[in-house]
Amino acid sequence: MDSVSGSSSLDGLRWQRETGVPEADDSNGMLTQEDFFALMTQELAHQDPTKPVENNEMISQMTAFSTTDGVARLNDSFAQFANSMSSSQALQASSLVGRSVLVEDNTFGMATGEQPKGKIVTDSPASNVNIYVENTAGEIIQTVPVGNVPAGESNFTWDGMTSNGELAPEGAYRFRVAGLVDGQASELQAMTYRKVDSVTLAGAGGNIVLNLNGGSTMNLSDVVEVTQG
Repeated sequence: MDSVSGSSSLDGLRWQRETGVPEADDSNGMLTQEDFFALMTQELAHQDPTKPVENNEMISQMTAFSTTDGVARLNDSFAQFANSMSSSQALQASSLVGRSVLVEDNTFGMATGEQPKGKIVTDSPASNVNIYVENTAGEIIQTVPVGNVPAGESNFTWDGMTSNGELAPEGAYRFRVAGLVDGQASELQAMTYRKVDSVTLAGAGGNIVLNLNGGSTMNLSDVVEVTQG
């Protein structure tokens, strides 16, 4: 006579511990407010009845935790504010593409037919001022007479023509400015306007870099002046 066993394949499964995927923990190992109150509850439950926790000690613990929690929340707020500022700066910088910015540099890139602009900077009035346009080989391809300039900043424009009356080819050039200051031959500072080709955001919270014509770059924070075209 066959006997029937009271066990089945399901019986073996009945005693297996259920394992699940642990929930994601966003606390990064730090105690939360719930953890603090849970610990405090356990401390009160297991305290020595003859040596109860002093009120001052309990208030001190709560104050310390509140301060730590407040600092953590403040750090989060600052991080969100920094990300917001980066996004705002990136949007601001993107509006500069196609426009010109003033750079404290006398070198520039020029496309055929352009008329590069710049500024002469001097602390004292100067006379007999000339602007020498040089190519990458250091050759003077055009001399632009300016005459007298006052102290401060003076705008100038090069028509993009060589001394032979021909259009200068596309490429990199440099403005060199010289004149007389207090009767002495002096070189004056020249700043140039450079067109912004594109913008690069160097990571979250990083510098925003403007990519200028001619291959050079500059930080958005270094922009002195912005003009159309």
